[in-house]
Amino acid sequence: MKDEKEIVVDIIKKAGEILQDGWNKKNFKIYRKGTINLVTEIDKKIEFLIIQLLKQYFPDYGILTEESKEINSKANVRWIIDPLDGTTNYIKQYPFVAISIALEKEGELILGVVYNPILNEMFIAQKGCGATYNGKPIHVSKIKELGLAVLASGFPYDAWQNPDNNAKQWRQFLTRSLSLRCDGSAALDLCRVACGQLDGYWEKGISPWDVAAGIVILREAGGIITDYLGEENFFKRGEVVAANPVLHAQMLKVLNN
Repeated sequence: MKDEKEIVVDIIKKAGEILQDGWNKKNFKIYRKGTINLVTEIDKKIEFLIIQLLKQYFPDYGILTEESKEINSKANVRWIIDPLDGTTNYIKQYPFVAISIALEKEGELILGVVYNPILNEMFIAQKGCGATYNGKPIHVSKIKELGLAVLASGFPYDAWQNPDNNAKQWRQFLTRSLSLRCDGSAALDLCRVACGQLDGYWEKGISPWDVAAGIVILREAGGIITDYLGEENFFKRGEVVAANPVLHAQMLKVLNN
């Protein structure tokens, strides 16, 4: 019998077929949830498929997703799902998009899978078992100087209205790092840090489904992820900073300057 990880990998691949099909046909409907917050019918189709399959295999588990009401909210085991991380990228045919599924047991994240079918990228991690990128073990970078680090971040959906919209932090890191990236997918940013393609990542205004799977992958690749205070209240505070242990400490100093 397949275990949770194997089942989720099978499910996420099936969901990836929907994502890829919509990408190829380019004829999906687009809806506006906020000023700069978009959702497509592909998001909803993927979410529906994942929910139905997870309920079939794990009927007693809770399910927290971006687009639907939480299922079995009192369960001590729950799936945390982002059906399409990088929706604006998807609409613009910018291939930095992913499906993200994490498993949380009694408040602890223990499994994360992030899949980008457009670029054929699969990141998988299970607590205590390390992290892989397309089947190969990965580890965070060994860069120890912030001035040599390539960092990534993003901006919240209320950036037009909210003065605390990450612009200040962006300016701070702009003059302290080697280079900055803004690719529009929190899940993939964390995975890029996990495999060493990026050296660090910070962002505010995130939700659990944005980062849950990426957190497991990042940790299992040797990285550290906290909120801006250096604590693990990232879901409550809606903010994360992630890097290898040395850079993480340096990034925290900048964020709290």
